[in-house]
Amino acid sequence: MLGDPMPLSPERALLTGTPKSGFSCKMVLQAVGKVLRKSKGKPNGKKPASEEKKLYLEPEYTRVRVTDVEFKQLVTLPQEIDLNEWLASNVTTFFNHINLQYSTISEFCTGETCQTMAACNTQYYWYDERGKKLKCTAPQYIDFVMSSVQKLVTDEDVFPTKYGREFPSSFESLIKKICRYLFHVLAHIYSAHFKEITALELHGHLNTLFIHFLLFVREFSLLDPKETSILDDLSEVLFSEENREAVGATGEAQNHVKER
Repeated sequence: MLGDPMPLSPERALLTGTPKSGFSCKMVLQAVGKVLRKSKGKPNGKKPASEEKKLYLEPEYTRVRVTDVEFKQLVTLPQEIDLNEWLASNVTTFFNHINLQYSTISEFCTGETCQTMAACNTQYYWYDERGKKLKCTAPQYIDFVMSSVQKLVTDEDVFPTKYGREFPSSFESLIKKICRYLFHVLAHIYSAHFKEITALELHGHLNTLFIHFLLFVREFSLLDPKETSILDDLSEVLFSEENREAVGATGEAQNHVKER
């Protein structure tokens, strides 16, 4: 059960609060114009990752954050909080922020520019309720992700909010599934739309969100390292000695969740 919220420090509230919209229309329009003046590019929007320089690894972008808070303190389970409540609260927040981050570039992610749901050299497929493997465009896949996660986090039987309600026995596996989907969305944004993110000057927000998310899933062993390996080059840069003071941790996992 999700109980009454504990008072949050200003630093913790910064990254766990309800995301705010309100990106300036003028800023968005200026950025759109800037992007559209570039060459249109080939079908699927990008060259193969092996042929294209990874813009998100450039130092001028990796060093940018929206806060210098110690992220390790944000992900550590407080002594007075139940583990499932902590997972539910944080994963719901990550869903909201990643959904908001994607919405800023969604007009550039179309069936023509992103004909497959790909990140770096990895292609993702959606599996329907019957387990059927579906090849779909990136916007279709991400719509499936956001719709299915929204359905879960608003389901009282899965994410209980009323006193006396217990979390289901399958809660851990559902949390891991949600985190895997959310990582796919982040990976696609970095791989396919980082140019648009920089044009909107939102790379600091994206880096901050990615650092926070990755530290959280490592802290509670919610994702297999093989799943996140496609962005190991980025995480190594963000967690390097040069950036460690801003991150506040090395990103090493502490397993609070029993293996099953």
